[in-house]
Amino acid sequence: QVQLVESGGGLVQAGGSLRLSCAASGRTITSYTMGWFRQAPGKEREFVAVISWTGSSTYYGDSVKGRFTISRDNAKNTVYLQMNSLKPEDTAVYYCAGGGRWDYYNNYQPAYWGQGTQVTVSS
Repeated sequence: QVQLVESGGGLVQAGGSLRLSCAASGRTITSYTMGWFRQAPGKEREFVAVISWTGSSTYYGDSVKGRFTISRDNAKNTVYLQMNSLKPEDTAVYYCAGGGRWDYYNNYQPAYWGQGTQVTVSS
């Protein structure tokens, strides 16, 4: 079993940046695909980004492409989400996700979820 704990959320002005971290414990995530999702109030959970276990492959949701960057440090058992040029519509609870399946069509279905961290972008 893998436990995922997000940190780094907070309040930021539009145009600003935040870096989220996801620390894993209980098991090494070296061989796991990892990703990020988000959920805004009243909306369904939305895919944000995914990264392969080596870090060599990434894929992003259309709404964040070019602004967000996912990365990982397997030695630290940690995954990151660098968020730049933030917009008010990026306001959501951001969830770290791990394991599971990332298929040929870029559908990612994780096996593990964190508790989430709130990101609020003011206009």
